[in-house]
Amino acid sequence: MPDSGPDLSRRSFGGLAAALVLDGCSRAFPKGANGEEQRLNFYNWDTYIGETTLGDFSKATGVDVRMSHYANNDELFARLRAGNPGFDVIVPSNEFVTRLQISGMLSPLDHARIPNRANLAPEFVDVPYDPGRRWSMPYTWLALGIGYRKSQVDGVPDSWKWVLDSDRYSGRIGLLAEGDDLIRLGAKYLGHSVNAVTPAIMEQVTQMLIRQKRHVKLFHHDEGQDLLASGEIDLVVEYNGDIAQVMADDDDLAFVIPREGTLINSDCLCVPTGAPRPDNAHRFINYLLDAQVGADIANSIRFPTPNAAALALMPEEYRTNQVIFPSGSAMAKSGYGRFQGIGHIRAVEEAITRVMAA
Repeated sequence: MPDSGPDLSRRSFGGLAAALVLDGCSRAFPKGANGEEQRLNFYNWDTYIGETTLGDFSKATGVDVRMSHYANNDELFARLRAGNPGFDVIVPSNEFVTRLQISGMLSPLDHARIPNRANLAPEFVDVPYDPGRRWSMPYTWLALGIGYRKSQVDGVPDSWKWVLDSDRYSGRIGLLAEGDDLIRLGAKYLGHSVNAVTPAIMEQVTQMLIRQKRHVKLFHHDEGQDLLASGEIDLVVEYNGDIAQVMADDDDLAFVIPREGTLINSDCLCVPTGAPRPDNAHRFINYLLDAQVGADIANSIRFPTPNAAALALMPEEYRTNQVIFPSGSAMAKSGYGRFQGIGHIRAVEEAITRVMAA
């Protein structure tokens, strides 16, 4: 995995990388046959691309790709709210696809320029958060669970209780800093749908998190797998693919979807409003949906791919990996998060502010 260096968190690295990439784009680039400059700015999550993907695309097309990173969807949204500073392709999660589109921050996709969409598995072709895939193409799907160090945990921590509502592993727990996900998981633990968080349920979850905070070592910004691998914490709420990455190098690490069920997400490829090079953006999205390219990406990042043609090229150890492709009764109780409106977002922000201040 890429190393951002010992003195930079993923959040600070993302902001710095974005500044460096955009500041570095003032130099002149030749124009291609499509009339666009032969460059593309890609705004992505960290550790979320194949080792040679960007270079291979540049060799195939002559388009120079500059990638910068953000730590969470809120950071992405805030960056675009002030106006697109020059990004051509972004990777928001499913409910943020809806939120960005409602806010006028996405350009519709031209399917005629993305023939590799035919490689998608059927269940990803038409989705509730983007009917007909007008605004997005799926890049990965992912599920939140608990990553843990087996030698430091008594059995399998197969309930959200052990990280959200217990002192059993006090001081050894890492929770997500993304408030909406945290509130939804708390609601799930208490027996509710991730998409039916009423004000009363939100208050109940908020009080639970306030009580739990003294047992939490830290709230992480998309670096939970690294904190677990380094031994700074022993249990962490994190995505399956992130934990699969570090499990490949450490047999003492494991991952479980809690029995109450979880929140499923899908990160998507979108063209933000005001993208300076929309044709290059479509070429890049189509390239990422190529079967072999998709397989190379999946082999590097270890997240489940929605690309059926890419999946067919993957080895059995990937296709049958229960961390990458969790199944069973817990997954049957799980669901995708939906955008529930600005009022809900503001209520979540207020709730998490209270938790952090407690």
